[in-house]
Amino acid sequence: AVHAASPAVQLRTVKGAFADVRERVVMALENRGLVINYNAKIGDMLERTGRDLGRERRIYGHAEVIEFCSARLSRDTMEADPHNIAYCPYAIAVYTLPKQPGVVYLSYRPPQTAGNEASRRSLLAVEKLLSDVVSEAAQ
Repeated sequence: AVHAASPAVQLRTVKGAFADVRERVVMALENRGLVINYNAKIGDMLERTGRDLGRERRIYGHAEVIEFCSARLSRDTMEADPHNIAYCPYAIAVYTLPKQPGVVYLSYRPPQTAGNEASRRSLLAVEKLLSDVVSEAAQ
């Protein structure tokens, strides 16, 4: 299912196992010749810091944010407007919720298309990349 968590976040749910869906995101990126810059283990960090803060509630079953870049799209985007650097790197969150076994969430922030025509066009291409990767991983 596809949901808009808010105008600034696209959200999709997939039935399956976290590890399988996460691997499909990685494969969808690699199939496009993209390299992962960083894999943020958000769920692990929140578990660890929650204990330090005396907060017991488990927020996620698993939660990671996969950050990556596209040299071509980033170059196009920043040549169009150097201030578009704020959109890089691109990120897709993959996570599960403790009370929803078998459901994996995929989410990302589409860039706001603004600026001159070249900037808008390049930012739309970034949004399409994010959408395409999530759609491929959701299959």
